[in-house]
Amino acid sequence: MGFFSRKDKEKKTHKEIDIGKEIKRAEKEESLWIKCSSCQELLYKKEVERNQHICLKCHYHFPISVEDRIAMTFDAGSFTELFTNIEPVDFLKFKDTKSYKIRLEETQSQINKLDAVVCGQGKIKGIDALTAIFDFSFMGGSLGSVVGEKITRILERGIETRIPVIIFCSSGGARMQEGIMSLMQMAKVSGAINRLKAEGIPYITVLTDPTLGGVTASMGMLGDIIIAEPKAMIGFAGPRVIKETIKEELPQGFQRAEYLLEHGMVDLIINRKELKKQLNNILSLILP
Repeated sequence: MGFFSRKDKEKKTHKEIDIGKEIKRAEKEESLWIKCSSCQELLYKKEVERNQHICLKCHYHFPISVEDRIAMTFDAGSFTELFTNIEPVDFLKFKDTKSYKIRLEETQSQINKLDAVVCGQGKIKGIDALTAIFDFSFMGGSLGSVVGEKITRILERGIETRIPVIIFCSSGGARMQEGIMSLMQMAKVSGAINRLKAEGIPYITVLTDPTLGGVTASMGMLGDIIIAEPKAMIGFAGPRVIKETIKEELPQGFQRAEYLLEHGMVDLIINRKELKKQLNNILSLILP
């Protein structure tokens, strides 16, 4: 019996290895494809990446990393990151299924960033610009105390240097683990924007998919010029919440960039491939 048991065990082990290989092969093949969240088309991932992360069928603009955004927008070698040493604090000792402290540590380890926004200065076809770029992969790009502080500092740097400020928004809204400290960032940033505008320094926002909640309700909609990427979802509450609240069907394309442009909520929709050129054109026109 012992002999047959060993043989059965060996056969099982080989079978498990074969299954493991099949799973790995399937995972590899699956990772080569990506589904467009707008038109639901299955796309070859490498083609989408070569197309600057834009759907080849419907031109939906996929979210991109901060690094890709910098590379696409700023002149090579011109970007310098600022305020790199500011870290979030668990003021409230908040805990849900995990403590906020643990969530921060895990996210920081995975994303290799301290928080959800990167600030810096660079050149756009030779024109100096200050910027804050949201990273949605860090806790949904949520607006916490560090995000608010860094954006306020970049706006204050704009006042000091008289350099225009461009903010690339991508966020699910306020960071609820920080409670009122998170919500107060809306007022803090809005005050800094008001001071920047009072000095006559250009402030431009670029709303990407998605821009929601307190980020839309503060810095996102306060730009002198408000630009959106094609098909970006932009709003305060999500469409499902609004539908359930008002108990009515929402219009086709509600809260998408094209709907907002039609209703006067954004000024321009610009394709990602043209954004650098158009930002340079805008800055050339409005700077003294």
